Amino acid sequence: MDDNTCAAPSQPACLLSPEQIAGPYFRNPKLIRRNISEGADGVPLILRLAIVDAMTGQPVTGALVDIWHCNARGAYSGWSKINPDKEVDVGEIGSIPRTDDDTYLRGGQFTDKHGVVRFTTIYPGFYAGRSLHIHVAVRITAGNNYLQERHVAWVGQLYLPEAASRSVLNTREYSGRKASPLTNDEDIYYKHHGGEASTLSVHTLSRKSNEDGYFGSTTIAIDTFAVSSHIKPEDFDRYTV
Repeated sequence: MDDNTCAAPSQPACLLSPEQIAGPYFRNPKLIRRNISEGADGVPLILRLAIVDAMTGQPVTGALVDIWHCNARGAYSGWSKINPDKEVDVGEIGSIPRTDDDTYLRGGQFTDKHGVVRFTTIYPGFYAGRSLHIHVAVRITAGNNYLQERHVAWVGQLYLPEAASRSVLNTREYSGRKASPLTNDEDIYYKHHGGEASTLSVHTLSRKSNEDGYFGSTTIAIDTFAVSSHIKPEDFDRYTV
């Protein structure tokens, strides 16, 4: 989904960004930070997400945007001992027991006056049975405060363009896996739940080498009054650190 999703100013409305499941690796570590990499090996990725109100087209300020994704080898923090080369036939929150208390490649930011958050991370790898993706949850809060959190309005997944992903997966940190990634079109969540509209716009940070990193961006249009069914209040209570 790009920044042209919204209509002209005379008709300030946007198409709602498609929701997708939170997946089995959701946690609530309550980490407010821009740099979520924790020194993880991988190709750098600078991420810019703009959150807008689908009803008005205006920026959503003070919302808490959480992201989480796997490392270059396909592992998620909290589940670092799960073999990412072996497909796991589950998708619901809580369906896979935690293995550790690591927190790499997770974190949240409050949107600024323009409805924007920025993250410094690495380009995600993949785990068996999925294409490359980044999970996102948008919570409506009061006063930029977890204690005044209202509700989760939107949960989704962002996908990476195939050309950039192929280049990244050929680098040292990502290569040599027993499993192979699915293409976006092979991924059932991408194919059946609006993945094309959830694909990041990506370009390289340097003309010299793709390994210097990428910049990815998109606009996410939400209904601020909606209550997502993909992450419930009890899920936060279950997975705090």
